[in-house]
Amino acid sequence: MYKYILLAMLTVLSINAAEIKEDIEIPYIPYEVKMGEHFDAVQANCLTCHSFGYVTNQGPQSKAFWRGKVEKMIVHFKAPITDADSANITEYLYKHYGNGKEK
Repeated sequence: MYKYILLAMLTVLSINAAEIKEDIEIPYIPYEVKMGEHFDAVQANCLTCHSFGYVTNQGPQSKAFWRGKVEKMIVHFKAPITDADSANITEYLYKHYGNGKEK
């Protein structure tokens, strides 16, 4: 029993010791966004949940890769993307951030 009390006290003390008393500035990172056909679908469906850095950090990828990313957002993250928007988003990503390969 005393072990649990000691553990709880050490946890509380360590949390208090970790407080930061000064202002923290979070850096702004601008991501280059390539405007083009179907960007409206990307803006409406993708950028509501994450920054454009998610796209640019992937690097140039195949059409199958981008299609898989869009499907992952729909299936695993329950993004409410229509079939038409899914195809348009994939086309936009492949055209502007693709590597020219289908697979």
